[in-house]
Amino acid sequence: MVSGYAFGQESQEEKSNEYYEEYPDLLTMRLYTSRKYTSFTVGDRASNLFEPNSTLNLGVGATYNDFTLNLALGFGFLNPGRQDVQTTYLDLQAHMYPKDWIIDLFGQFYTGYRVQGFGYDLPGQHEGNFLAEDLRVRKIGANVQRLLNGENLSLKAAFQQSAWQKKSAGSFMGGFEMYGGRILQRGEEILVYPDAPIISGQPFISYFQFGPNVGYAGTLVLFKHFFITGVGSINGNFGYSAYENNSDRDVNWGFNYNYFLRGFVGYNSAKWSINANYVHNNIGLVDVANTEVRIMTGNYRVNFIYRFVPGKKLKPYLRYVDPKGILGI
Repeated sequence: MVSGYAFGQESQEEKSNEYYEEYPDLLTMRLYTSRKYTSFTVGDRASNLFEPNSTLNLGVGATYNDFTLNLALGFGFLNPGRQDVQTTYLDLQAHMYPKDWIIDLFGQFYTGYRVQGFGYDLPGQHEGNFLAEDLRVRKIGANVQRLLNGENLSLKAAFQQSAWQKKSAGSFMGGFEMYGGRILQRGEEILVYPDAPIISGQPFISYFQFGPNVGYAGTLVLFKHFFITGVGSINGNFGYSAYENNSDRDVNWGFNYNYFLRGFVGYNSAKWSINANYVHNNIGLVDVANTEVRIMTGNYRVNFIYRFVPGKKLKPYLRYVDPKGILGI
């Protein structure tokens, strides 16, 4: 009877160690390839997909305790024959997974889009593509969610690889998200083409929305080292969209929905890991001026990971980027 009672009172720390192991004193180094994007569809124009011509990047990064820094560049040898519109962009995505939480921050600033698969003979256009070199997308947003079973499920193991999930686990989650931004055209091109009347001038759509979300996250562990992680949530939001072109203005308030999907697969161990992950954030704007717009932001990445104990000369410097070290915890 006594031994059964003791087993039932197993500490939270022991339960956590049973499901996953963290490595706060190890330096997690990564070599990775990635591609980020922010695209959008216009539903009333035959669901045309406007895509940026973003680059495939090669980068290096490191995680120590809860601090992560990644640096990457789109080298020419990874992007041969890059043509059509030359997209310029600043893509700021932060995906953080502290214990019991998921936090995502977005700052998307893209200029230059294309629609593939159209054979219209237009001056200055490449065959098969419609190019909008002055079309700009701006998006700023945040998503915060709490895991209800964070003591057994570590998303740091799947995304940052600073932990190792040893047993399968899952968790419901809930939270809140908020987004705002613009889609605007600076040149004398058209915002939506073809299969639509030409929209002249310099039109733009601005938007803002907020609302709660719910979802589920789970990791399936096979043979202790191989893992498949899936995270999905859906949001009901309230906000507005405004269409403006010269002196014309149309504003509409209403409800819509968003969804957020993440997938991770790979091999993990105490020393090294190889894995692939994909993050896709899809937000729906309130319909305005007979236009249905959805904006998709994402990042897909392949990581090669190695963990090791930092040397005596390096470790004192790591304290300056360790949140716990800065706070003196």
